[in-house]
Amino acid sequence: MTEQLKDIGKRLSMLRESMGVTPEKISEILEVSAEDYLLYEAGEKDFSFSFLYNVAGVLGVDVVDIISGETPKLSLCSVVRAGGGYDINRRKAYDYKHLAFTFRNKKAEPFMVTVEPSGDAVPERHSHCGQEFNYMVSGCMEFYIGDMTYTLGEGDSVYFDSAVPHAMKAHGDKPAKFLAIVMK
Repeated sequence: MTEQLKDIGKRLSMLRESMGVTPEKISEILEVSAEDYLLYEAGEKDFSFSFLYNVAGVLGVDVVDIISGETPKLSLCSVVRAGGGYDINRRKAYDYKHLAFTFRNKKAEPFMVTVEPSGDAVPERHSHCGQEFNYMVSGCMEFYIGDMTYTLGEGDSVYFDSAVPHAMKAHGDKPAKFLAIVMK
């Protein structure tokens, strides 16, 4: 696994221990096996965004605090220039750029997400508390939610209950790029 995954795992372990919570208790709250949770802490299992979002909520920190290890300092505004953002490269097919990584006490987590084509397999669905808004910037993607599938193209958007298992997949042979705003 990557150094970023190992660093995130160390921060998870430190935050959990500082709260006095056992791995078994946090895995129960997150509805994952204790074995899988310990693999996350060891940096040996890749994180879904849903897992990071949910564990951040349980630990009472920002997602970016877990990913970067830095606590944001700004509360008036946060400017991110074109092409910028905090890179979160967890999986080969997904590239996330956090667009408000220096802002403290966010009510929403904005990301620019690029999904690379990945063949015919339907991606694994994940869920997290809150709601989400996705706006297609370029390309085309399949959006899976519950038992439904939508094909979204440039300019299309979807707003949904993110507690319902969902996934995205680039449609065709070109990457799909969308703005994702996750609300707590």
